[in-house]
Amino acid sequence: MKTIRLTAAQALITFLTQQFTRLDDGSEQPIFAGVWAIFGHGNVAGIGEALFQVQDQLPTYRGHNEQSMAHAAIAFSKARQRQQIMVATSSIGPGATNMVTAAAVAHVNRLPLLLIPGDVFASGLPDPVLQQAEDFSDGSTTVNDAFRPVSRYFHRITRPEQLIQALPKAMVAMTDPALCGPATISVCQDVQSLAFDFPETMFEKRVWGLRRQGPDAHELAQVLSAIQSAERPIIVAGGGVRYSLAENALMDFADRHRIPVVETQAGKSSLPSGHAFNFGAVGVTGTSCANTLAKQADLVLAVGTRLQDFISGSNSLFTGQVVQLNVQPMDSVKYRALPLVADARIGLQSLSSHLAAYQSSTHWLSVAQQAKIEWEKIQQAAIAFEKETTIPSDSQVVAAVNECASDNAIVVAAAGSLPSELHKHWNSSTVGGYHLEYGYSCMGYEISGGVGVKLAEPTREVIVMVGDGSYLMMNSDIATAVSLGLQITIVVLDNRGFSCINRLQMATGGANFNNLLQDTHHQELAKINFAAHAAAMGANAIHVNNIGELKSACLDAQQRDGVSVVVIDTDPLHATSGSCWWEVEVPEVSPRKTVTEKHEQAVAARQQERGY
Repeated sequence: MKTIRLTAAQALITFLTQQFTRLDDGSEQPIFAGVWAIFGHGNVAGIGEALFQVQDQLPTYRGHNEQSMAHAAIAFSKARQRQQIMVATSSIGPGATNMVTAAAVAHVNRLPLLLIPGDVFASGLPDPVLQQAEDFSDGSTTVNDAFRPVSRYFHRITRPEQLIQALPKAMVAMTDPALCGPATISVCQDVQSLAFDFPETMFEKRVWGLRRQGPDAHELAQVLSAIQSAERPIIVAGGGVRYSLAENALMDFADRHRIPVVETQAGKSSLPSGHAFNFGAVGVTGTSCANTLAKQADLVLAVGTRLQDFISGSNSLFTGQVVQLNVQPMDSVKYRALPLVADARIGLQSLSSHLAAYQSSTHWLSVAQQAKIEWEKIQQAAIAFEKETTIPSDSQVVAAVNECASDNAIVVAAAGSLPSELHKHWNSSTVGGYHLEYGYSCMGYEISGGVGVKLAEPTREVIVMVGDGSYLMMNSDIATAVSLGLQITIVVLDNRGFSCINRLQMATGGANFNNLLQDTHHQELAKINFAAHAAAMGANAIHVNNIGELKSACLDAQQRDGVSVVVIDTDPLHATSGSCWWEVEVPEVSPRKTVTEKHEQAVAARQQERGY
């Protein structure tokens, strides 16, 4: 057996450069598009030196915060529909634990990410080292063990040769459609620099393809029977439609069988908004149209979605038979569903070929069209405003930015009030124009996510929409985007607090407390100038006073190179209703009558949830 002598770090990085993806057209591309790195004593000498040697093959990007650079990597892989992956590496201690939140984001959203945090000395001789958290009951524990519950695959490397088995397993965790999620290779800092005679075969080119599993014959027969008996079916399009590249299959299926499609946050823009059978956003953040259809449907074909509580209305929205077309068996049995374990594209094509001339009833389509007309009236009322000087709502800002966006634009957001308003009001004229991180709803994802999306889709307009709360949590990637010469528009909606949670607090009978800035414990409210702050990091920044100025600023940003930040004040109290139950626990006992009344209402409303 021929061998090559490399350090563990060199072997790891060399291995990454030899991994490729096979695309649908038969072409190949490197599966790893780059590495985000913040160096410290736990990775600069080992991983840093190895990355330096391959910087022309595998570019290294410097982040400003370990969490946000991992967010950028996640957004990149989401925008690339899991066909390419980025890496994030950090030192030990706080650098590593900063990435744990990002690992959770990738884990919940089923997105590939390779994390390489530094770790303590495997030798144990310099112990404790700087930034090491000691566990007095377990000498083998380090803070990197926090990655275990949020990684699809975790391996602490204490000897160089462990990489021979660990790296292929990590690749499976990141590329298998059913397992897909983050892999963590935690490399002890002394091991990174140790040499070993690795087999040359370890570094041979390997091509990974998208595995397309076909449906089981028995499951297929059961599902076909259920669909053929249905008069009022709907399709719930989830993120799996995008990740299996099944957008055209979905379009063909809906057209051929005349079935209304409603979209989850991850599935939105699987169909263009203007498609005849796209009936909009479903769930707690959804529209009255989609939710009306969801309640009345006698069959729900859920494609590539885990049906979390925001989509299912805490298990109350879907009253008909649920069919789960999903690559993950655990997802396929949720909500007493009929399982159809298969790739979304293959599954839809198989169903369609057997359904032949089946179509939903004409009456059902009439119901759907009427629901859409009624929603459009609600929508127009929500985005209308009495006069230009009135402080706008989030929905009005979303509609205005959407009106100015180019046809190929991608909107990026994550948390707070915006996911609800964007899910309802943003219209994507092209597939893939909607990028929301709403599986983990992680505040601070937005700007770093925009960086990742722009790296993945350099020819498309990228618009980040972010509230003041998320902006204050994580904004340093404005400087990253400026440094990389990226053209991104960032719209900051300043409602002076956490308005989304403030409205939830009010809805559960609580007092306005600690959410809006004016209701916090303070002596004097900070006068935050977001435009000046963004400009200090190199962005073109402006504060606008109304919707008209907002539109002008967004159109100007399209014509300008670099990062443009547009700030506008918004109304913290207004939100567009989605007419969907969501279970939030309300205290049974309180000295405040408004709270106990809301508790009684919640107990009564919970009865609508369907059991398992």
